[in-house]
Amino acid sequence: MTLDDFNALPEGAARERLAECLDVERWADAVLVGRPYADLGALMNVASTSAGSLSDDELEAALARHPRIGERAGATHDAAHSAREQSGVDHGSADVTTRLAEGNRVYEQRFDRVFLIRAAGRDAEEILAELTRRLDHDDATEREETVTQLREIALLRLEGMVS
Repeated sequence: MTLDDFNALPEGAARERLAECLDVERWADAVLVGRPYADLGALMNVASTSAGSLSDDELEAALARHPRIGERAGATHDAAHSAREQSGVDHGSADVTTRLAEGNRVYEQRFDRVFLIRAAGRDAEEILAELTRRLDHDDATEREETVTQLREIALLRLEGMVS
């Protein structure tokens, strides 16, 4: 789909496509109200600014669309996006699988939410290092980093959608 195609989509169809990027109604509203976009930069600017902060409910809804790192996406996840983004994670390595499962467990116990990272372009060792580093965050710092990661994922997905 091109930017012109996105600009021309009926609102409902555009909203569905945006939910695959970031399932936050307020964000989709902000992106939709800006149509038609003259260029990709204008779209990305609105999308980035609007995703800069999330309420607790928005954060929870957005995270529900993401599987745990290292796990296969289920029916409630954006499976195609997740599989592509996590392609650098070696699902065939028992050691990696075990370390990711343990890291996810510790993270969820510590922060009461799924660990989220922009996995695109990162391998398992980089992801594990980030998971370990982020376990030392206080709750506010980690929440901010999670929102940043969601924004990065949303922007990558959105750019891919209109390119």
